[in-house]
Amino acid sequence: MNPTIQAITLDLDDTLWPFAPIGARIDRVLHEWMLEHSPATAAMFPGEAMQALRERAYVDNPHLHHDLSALRRLALETALRESGADIALAEPAYEAFFAVRNQVTYYPDALGALQRIAARVPVAALSNGNADLQKIGIAPLFAFQLGAREHGSAKPDPSIFLAACTRLGVPPEQVLHVGDHEEMDVVGAMSAGLRGCWINREGAAWKHPVLQPDLHFETLAGLADWLDTHDITAPPRSHDA
Repeated sequence: MNPTIQAITLDLDDTLWPFAPIGARIDRVLHEWMLEHSPATAAMFPGEAMQALRERAYVDNPHLHHDLSALRRLALETALRESGADIALAEPAYEAFFAVRNQVTYYPDALGALQRIAARVPVAALSNGNADLQKIGIAPLFAFQLGAREHGSAKPDPSIFLAACTRLGVPPEQVLHVGDHEEMDVVGAMSAGLRGCWINREGAAWKHPVLQPDLHFETLAGLADWLDTHDITAPPRSHDA
């Protein structure tokens, strides 16, 4: 008999909302901010140059891969320093970034589905990103938010999944992790002993040669519908819906 699903951990970016439009808006707003507050920085690091600087910060600082906020600050500080600007501008520039980062547009189904799911079982946010559920306005739907920065390592490290289970007070085999990314979400969770639900909005092909998601939906509403019509028990492996 399959164990009961007593709780859900949920990815945020590209599961509740698409991140690409947020990223594009961040780039635009930060460039406009630099044009106003540090024109020399804006001139030296427009668009693609700033993106390359962020990528360089990521490659050069593997110890910070779990902390996207620290990497963003580092890139801003580097841009200001290399353009001869006041490095004290890094923090207000980060604040401009963070305000935009938390302006999200949900997938059409996502918020209603999240509300339905949260009414059935405790839901914990589990993310490698730096979205702030309080600022976004949906923190009351979650038992808690556990980020890679707070935990000290990022998905698919098993420890972050297990830490969430511990905080939920639920054994891993009775927790269903839900997310869009095959490796970081589904394979990572299942390798840690959780159940895995793949939200596959793009119609991608599953690639892992051994593991298969316990549940597979095109939208988060698909999971909410499934929960509404089933006893909340973990489905058989390789179930597709």
